[in-house]
Amino acid sequence: MIARRHFLQAGLAVSALWGTGGVGNWSRLAAQQRLSQQDLLDFPTSGNVTLIHITDIHAQLKPIYFREPEYNVGVGDVVGKPPHVTGAAYRKLFGIETGSAMDYALTHDDFVALARAYGKMGGADRIATVVKAIRADRPEALLLDGGDTWQGSLTALRTEGRDMVETFKALGTDAMTSHWEFTLGIDRVREIVENELGYPFLGANIFDATWDEPAFDAYRMFERGGARIAVIGQAFPYLPIANPGYMFPDLSFGVRQDRMAEVVAEVRDAGADLVVLLSHNGFDVDRKLAQDVPGIDIILTGHTHDALPEPVLVGKTYLIASGSHGKFVSRLDIDIRDGELKALDHRLIPVFSDVIAPDPEMSALVDGLRAPYQAELSEVIGQTDSVLFRRGNLNGTWDDLICAALLEERDAEIALSPGFRWGASLLPGQDITREDVFNATAMSYPEAYRTEMTGETLKIILEDVGDNLFNPDPYYQQGGDMVRVGGMGYRIDITQPQGSRLHDMTVLSTGEPVDPARTYVVAGWASVNEGTEGPPIWDVVEAHIARLGTVSVAPNTAVRLIEN
Repeated sequence: MIARRHFLQAGLAVSALWGTGGVGNWSRLAAQQRLSQQDLLDFPTSGNVTLIHITDIHAQLKPIYFREPEYNVGVGDVVGKPPHVTGAAYRKLFGIETGSAMDYALTHDDFVALARAYGKMGGADRIATVVKAIRADRPEALLLDGGDTWQGSLTALRTEGRDMVETFKALGTDAMTSHWEFTLGIDRVREIVENELGYPFLGANIFDATWDEPAFDAYRMFERGGARIAVIGQAFPYLPIANPGYMFPDLSFGVRQDRMAEVVAEVRDAGADLVVLLSHNGFDVDRKLAQDVPGIDIILTGHTHDALPEPVLVGKTYLIASGSHGKFVSRLDIDIRDGELKALDHRLIPVFSDVIAPDPEMSALVDGLRAPYQAELSEVIGQTDSVLFRRGNLNGTWDDLICAALLEERDAEIALSPGFRWGASLLPGQDITREDVFNATAMSYPEAYRTEMTGETLKIILEDVGDNLFNPDPYYQQGGDMVRVGGMGYRIDITQPQGSRLHDMTVLSTGEPVDPARTYVVAGWASVNEGTEGPPIWDVVEAHIARLGTVSVAPNTAVRLIEN
């Protein structure tokens, strides 16, 4: 089997996207000007089947900024392997020049300057242009949605996901899987799946907890280009742990490796020439699944928001990572002959919103869906002097701001903010609108609680979250990024076992060590416990920003990774 990454063929396109050496502001601006829609979308058609993959858009219908992580730490056998490379190491691995368009799209370095040069990314109307261009070339191309689609914005929250359902129907989606979708509640999910969606909602690993039988379709068989393609869905395995189980009480999840092997065997027996896993497992879980379950040709991976310009080959299985928030669309041209995959051509298409023209029909649909909420979305709450971003294993400035709001507005000593990966970024000097606040907080269990915890309890919580992130066995990596803290610092050694990773826990206001026996006032949000009380987090954050007028978030040096 052969996999190829197509570097853009035109000389100007290569220099603009991947770089040829210049890193000054003029070089960046000139590179942006040389980019064209044709450069981004031209792709030498090959094979007989085309797949289009979008994942983890988190309800972002308009172009946004999104800063990639500075830290994406791997543990165990995957240390230093994609996607656990960032910055200069990432550029070296994939041959990306500093200051190029792909440097901006795929790494964090010099983010503010490059963002100002290259502009925002994503937007449903630009994605529609990309999808239509691919289908003009390959009309039967399958569009597959990897989930985390119906959650992450004010309008998705207000419409209970209807805005995203309508948008992805208009894109011509062929199938999807899920994660945050279930935080709308099982009744709303079933209403959408049964009455509104119009295409398969797949989850081979979702079972009825009472009857121990499949609760949703495991796969759908498609015939394209003279071949039979089985698309198997895999929802996020750890939903009842990471999200409130009371919202979907009659369902059970899990990786269910044996179940996956059974489904793969079933579709092969049914005549599948190509087996595609549309997954929301997360990259390292999918890497292990590819090692342990033979017969999967391609895994379209999601959940961990990784974006890779080349497939990762595990045995005979290709892992494709298509990023998040609408920044990228993956195109795969596949040669299927004699009942098997012979070759695969892959392109990770960056959706530069200043380069790709908006599709008029999708623009009209999106504007219509947003119109009832436009005044609310556009209200200015304050300004930022700092870049506000979320992604990173240990901390992000959005959550530093949220923690500061919890400390001040809820009169707490220590604040906790979940390690969510979703949420658009803002540049220094930008207004902070209500839409921006909701992009970082919009969810169905937003209560900002205020409680008391002992120092011992705080350490147990942080150690537990750390194990969810840094356990060497991917099947035990059940969380997002590390829970963010305010009012407290610590050092973490990810090489140690659970219970021994956290060191030097310190109360920042006094400089004293966290006392295991002492009780502290703690504020947080997004508790998975039913009955949690408190104001919605967006009200807390808005009150804090409005009181300050302009927010400045200093670099966080209180939480540090112990280098080994």
